[in-house]
Amino acid sequence: MVDRSISDKLFSSAVLFILLLIALTMFFPFYYVFVVSFTSPVEYLRKGLVLFPTEWTLTSYKYLLANNVFVNATAVSTFLATVGTALSLIVTAAGAYTLSRRRLQGRRVLLILILMTTLFNPGIIPPYLVVRELGLINSIWSLIVPVLTSGWYVILMKGFFESIPEELEEAGKIDGASDIGIFLRIILPLSLPSLAAFGLFYAVAYWNTFFSAILYINKADLRPLQVVLQMLLIDSSSSSSGEIANQMSSEISIPTDTLKMAAVVISTVPILLVYPFLQKHFAKGVMVGSIKG
Repeated sequence: MVDRSISDKLFSSAVLFILLLIALTMFFPFYYVFVVSFTSPVEYLRKGLVLFPTEWTLTSYKYLLANNVFVNATAVSTFLATVGTALSLIVTAAGAYTLSRRRLQGRRVLLILILMTTLFNPGIIPPYLVVRELGLINSIWSLIVPVLTSGWYVILMKGFFESIPEELEEAGKIDGASDIGIFLRIILPLSLPSLAAFGLFYAVAYWNTFFSAILYINKADLRPLQVVLQMLLIDSSSSSSGEIANQMSSEISIPTDTLKMAAVVISTVPILLVYPFLQKHFAKGVMVGSIKG
């Protein structure tokens, strides 16, 4: 028994050590990006590799936040993450609640059509043609309307609405509430966990908008943050990167790498700050529709 206990402890210690090494390996890139973003330009140029700066500075952040290109891109991404998420939640919740009502005529056909959108991907050309015919090219709404809802999210939220007792809806009707009133005053307050979970999913997707912006947006003032960040991060020998990097660092002597790291931190922090406020709803919300009874 003693030998077995010692072997178990050695095995647990070895597993813990390996997991710590893996965690350290994954954490180090984030740490390095964070440290370099706060490193003095003079110190970075002198050392090259900085693990802990002797002088912490906000020079790169001040310059980025004073730069019109970066500030405008941040505003665009903020608009997408706020307005887009709100509209997506409204459409998804309304569609899911409607499909959860068994009295809806054609309900099965609609569910099959929605399910097909989760199984088959139309590719790039059909969505582009739709956006072009709607006149949304070079419009910020081209980054919201085509992805306004997700068939998979509608199906999951529909399962959550079906788990709500129908007696609550009947009680609302007895009190004279309309279908919209029941949805707004009874169903939505009970759906905060699912709304928080899907809201986080939508917010992350809108904040990270990249490929659709490349397809539909040609105007520089409508580029979201991720596009500007990509143009800043790619090889400086590229013409697009040179345009952004030179525009951001030509006026003052700030190393391009410190600007890149500061831009990465700024683009990551908003989502990290939002998550703790939704964490208490997140664990429950991601399980919506999975368990009934």
